[in-house]
Amino acid sequence: MAKKSLIQREKKRQKLEQKYHLIRRSSKKKIRSKVSLLSEKTKMQEKLQSLPRNSAPTRLHRRCFLTGRPRANYRDFGLSGHILREMVYACLLPGATRSSW
Repeated sequence: MAKKSLIQREKKRQKLEQKYHLIRRSSKKKIRSKVSLLSEKTKMQEKLQSLPRNSAPTRLHRRCFLTGRPRANYRDFGLSGHILREMVYACLLPGATRSSW
């Protein structure tokens, strides 16, 4: 089980990302546009840099829905590998086949 403080930190990052998503997207669009002047692009770049660092979507991690584990997550299920395996062995996931080697 992951530390609760790390899970809360991740939730805070998700809220910040949702809050600043539109501002970040519009400023990036204006920076990439070919019509705008160089001075406008620098202003938009400064605006983009003034946003909180944790509002960037690249700082988010997928975590296991049950344990909060940040590694070995399956996107389809939202679970980490060993929890997924335990659920398959307990026949809690329909359609999943068990493997043995």
